Amino acid sequence: MTNPKAKIKKKVKKHIPKDWLCELRILYRLTKETIHDIHRTGIVNLVIITTMAAILMIFGSFFRSAISISSFAHELGNVLELSVYLKDNTDANIVKNRVKEFEHVENVTVIPKNTSWVNLKREMDLPDIDNPLPDTLHVKVDKPENIESVFKDVKQLKSVEDVSYAQDLAKKIEALNHIVNIITVFVVIVMAILTITIINNTIQLVIQSRKDEIEIMRLMGVSNWYIRFPLIMQGAFYGFTGALIAVLPLNVVQNGLNHMHQFFMVPTPLYAQNLVIAVMFAMAIMFGAGGSFLCIKKHLQV
Repeated sequence: MTNPKAKIKKKVKKHIPKDWLCELRILYRLTKETIHDIHRTGIVNLVIITTMAAILMIFGSFFRSAISISSFAHELGNVLELSVYLKDNTDANIVKNRVKEFEHVENVTVIPKNTSWVNLKREMDLPDIDNPLPDTLHVKVDKPENIESVFKDVKQLKSVEDVSYAQDLAKKIEALNHIVNIITVFVVIVMAILTITIINNTIQLVIQSRKDEIEIMRLMGVSNWYIRFPLIMQGAFYGFTGALIAVLPLNVVQNGLNHMHQFFMVPTPLYAQNLVIAVMFAMAIMFGAGGSFLCIKKHLQV
């Protein structure tokens, strides 16, 4: 059953005109309170922000490196091809069109046996014998992890004598991608736990120092969000400032990875640095504010 008082209060509130100037004053007051709380925390702010910056720098470095490693793995995967050897008296173009219909196949190139034989004779000193080589198809797959699937499909064709590819390299690329993804997720989890723990302990100290003041505000009927907001903003401030400082060493990592890409002639991933910075700031602010909110719920009954 709906509470009649709550219903009346809701109706009355609806008809009260919004005073934007008053709301701006409240926002100004809350911002001022947040700055006052940060100032009151003193030298501890420096320790928190430095620790946050170190955690975020580690996360940013791992995340940026993960993007580069994925890029290298993708480039290596692009050079992986299936070599499909056809049986005698097989029309290579018919088989080519059939293979192109398979899922994950990106491109198919026909290498006639005469071309293969000429190239081989150019590289090696061979006796004058009949060409023993078969017509070959070079099948390019969209992603390294799909090469095994295409291999099985091609192997089933009756006109195919044999199929081969650098199986060990494909498995190593897939394993590398898997390990990088696991490490990145692990770093994010550790970062979240450390950030929330640090912010939690800091906000707890602030709550203890303002215990009497908060109690007076409660007795005066001050809104719960008026009490919560400065503390949540303080946590978000620590996250934002820590991320701001972490950007500087992250640029050093970025430059080092760019040199590595140039050395191996692998294109640098587009917008990689911007993506890492955006994610780093978002996570820092989210975990900072989240840590404060959890602490408020635990230590402050508002």
